[in-house]
Amino acid sequence: MGANMARRLKDCGYTIGAVYDVRSDVATALATELGSTAASSLAAVTAGADIILTVVTDDAAMDAIFARKGDSLLKGATGRVFINCATVSPAIHVEVAKRASKAGAAALEASMASSITQARNGTLYLMVGGDESVFGQVKDVLSKLSDDGKLLRYVGTSGKAAQLKALVNMVMNINTAGLAEGLALADAVGLDLSMVREVFSQTGANSRVLATDGEDMQNRDHSCFFSAAHAAKDSGIALELGLKAKLNLPMAATAFAQFTRMTQLGLGELDKSGIAELTFKGRAPKPKKPTKAKKAKAPAKAAPAKRAKK
Repeated sequence: MGANMARRLKDCGYTIGAVYDVRSDVATALATELGSTAASSLAAVTAGADIILTVVTDDAAMDAIFARKGDSLLKGATGRVFINCATVSPAIHVEVAKRASKAGAAALEASMASSITQARNGTLYLMVGGDESVFGQVKDVLSKLSDDGKLLRYVGTSGKAAQLKALVNMVMNINTAGLAEGLALADAVGLDLSMVREVFSQTGANSRVLATDGEDMQNRDHSCFFSAAHAAKDSGIALELGLKAKLNLPMAATAFAQFTRMTQLGLGELDKSGIAELTFKGRAPKPKKPTKAKKAKAPAKAAPAKRAKK
């Protein structure tokens, strides 16, 4: 996602001052392509740009790149604007915004409800949270990523965009799990799946997920655009929000359990459409049996300790 966003901004005339990735070979290749620099440290990224966009995997990674000590994007960050696009918990977005402010910088969250192709084409749907005046400062850049701003929405203060993104993915994951079950049942009773998908598309069973994942579920093509592992993580974020709000979310919990099971079966790097592998008859891989270890002999009993004299 980050690489394609950089490519898009380069096409729009922006200078990409630096790129960074934990895989240095990936950063070097992208920097060469964009005529940029592969930064050797996080601080070098901040030194090389006025606006820094980040896309990381989880809360731990977010905490690490904005560390209070050591190598960090916050080093020399005065006057910089950070736009953080990862789907992570609202709490870490709020925390990063506080750290950035303390460092003399500003941080926005720009949660993405789109995938790799949209990142390259500049048609991401972006939900932005944070200080609205800071949003105004970088709106032109974000517009280049969101169909000239047609798909750009400011939703509120820090943490709000992350909350909304968690809900978007929660509903998407529930729909994905439901579609997989519907198609699996259709297959089990002998219905033609192409016909079923067409009927679904014209009835109350229609959904965006049907358009993006239905054919892939039928054909077992799970090339990854949004991984099952990420689906599990994002469902977990939504469930945590539900827990704090004291709500019972049984469908979200079930979807979370299914995507978590995929990761446990070694299917976490498949696209979320791969959840169909758990529902169609004859598809689900069997869990690996644990390797049997030799039974260790019990150690000899130690002699009882003598009671100390008073």
